[in-house]
Amino acid sequence: MPVPVPRQRDTPATESGQAVLYTAAPAATGTGVAQATPQLPHPTQPPAPQTPVPQTPAPAAPHTSQLTLLVIEDDPAGGLTVPEILDADGHRIRLRTARNLTEAERLLTPDVHCILLDLSLPDTSARMPGVAATATATATGTTTTTAVDQLLALRQVLRLAPHHAVLVLTGEDDAERAAEAVRVGAQDFLFRDELDGRLLSRAIRYAVERKRADIAQYKLAESKLRAQENARLERGLLPTPLLEGSDLRFAARYRPGRSRALLGGDFYDTVRTPDGTVHAMIGDVCGHGPDEAALGVELRIAWRALTLAGLCGDDLLATLQEVLEVERPCEEIFATLCTVDIAPDGRRAGLCLAGHPAPLISRPGRRARLLPYENSGPALGLLPRARWPRRQVELGGSWSLMLYTDGLIEGRIGEGKERLGQDGMVDMINRHLDRGLSGEGLLEASVTEARRLNGGELTDDVAVVLLSRAEG
Repeated sequence: MPVPVPRQRDTPATESGQAVLYTAAPAATGTGVAQATPQLPHPTQPPAPQTPVPQTPAPAAPHTSQLTLLVIEDDPAGGLTVPEILDADGHRIRLRTARNLTEAERLLTPDVHCILLDLSLPDTSARMPGVAATATATATGTTTTTAVDQLLALRQVLRLAPHHAVLVLTGEDDAERAAEAVRVGAQDFLFRDELDGRLLSRAIRYAVERKRADIAQYKLAESKLRAQENARLERGLLPTPLLEGSDLRFAARYRPGRSRALLGGDFYDTVRTPDGTVHAMIGDVCGHGPDEAALGVELRIAWRALTLAGLCGDDLLATLQEVLEVERPCEEIFATLCTVDIAPDGRRAGLCLAGHPAPLISRPGRRARLLPYENSGPALGLLPRARWPRRQVELGGSWSLMLYTDGLIEGRIGEGKERLGQDGMVDMINRHLDRGLSGEGLLEASVTEARRLNGGELTDDVAVVLLSRAEG
């Protein structure tokens, strides 16, 4: 026999008070639940409240399979009759009832998992802040009142409980409005005349799972959008070389150590100043997380601005150290840096090293080798008032100059602890040069071989820049 739901009024619902437990036979499968396409959990046309609508916490996942159903109905004759129900696992479903939305808001605690709303509720616009019958002006200027939205109660429930599953109850002759309720945001609808324990039990379980799937879909969509936005942001922060008017060729490869990231703690840049000098740099902030990536971008932008302002060598590095000391999140953070300034004729360059590996130079008919690295200065951020001597280097007529970060040379060789190192990198580059590789192809082959020797992805960030000049 159906059991009338006891009314609960203005007192809080408690396990020992108004949360009434019912028992019955286990629920059977096969019901007449309307199979409407589940909608995303936000209503499409919410009413505009004059005051903020309080948001209830998301329903907590029960430690057991026990669910709680909140019934919202207003029947002066004695209340909507809800049959005795068990869920699919044989646990009792707890029932609460509210006669209006004000009571429903008080009873909508986190342990409520599903709401059953009777669409036959009387006009609730007077009870809901900011909701009233709409008015339209006729062609003659008179004002007429349109019919009140028959789904106002549902829209308010969806605003009060955006994280809860919602079922609506209506008559068989009102199927069109029931389908509209699902479109607005309800998980499913039930016909009042066909309501029984099996149908309601199954509908509650399905509605809860649909709501969880909807919320998961929203979170996945938000995560994808956030990842796309981050990718666009990071891609926009990667440098564009400013070499207009120069006869030098430029190539670069960049692989961040962070999974699914475009930026790491490594950074590089190349610009040509009005006097014809080409300035290039590459650097590495210790670590390869998002904080290090952000600091690397700041240092790169600062380097470009200072270079275009005319600073070079020791003055430039000293100013960059001041920027690092101000912007770094803690005093333990430091950065290595290599800068070269290539004369307008392309035959010589100035080199400054701040704790960074020396560049590699190759010339036609000669083996590639490292540039001199004696008397280099410390990494930025290690020593106050440090100095970074600038060394003059003869390049010649035709040459290629490769700047790189230690991520390329610190990968392991095979299964042991031996690393590629600078000597191994020089041998690797010479092998690729003997095969006739240059430019982008040389860099891609070098990074690919370093990964292969490491037995998989390199864990540190890798940045490689190649500047080349061919004397014609």
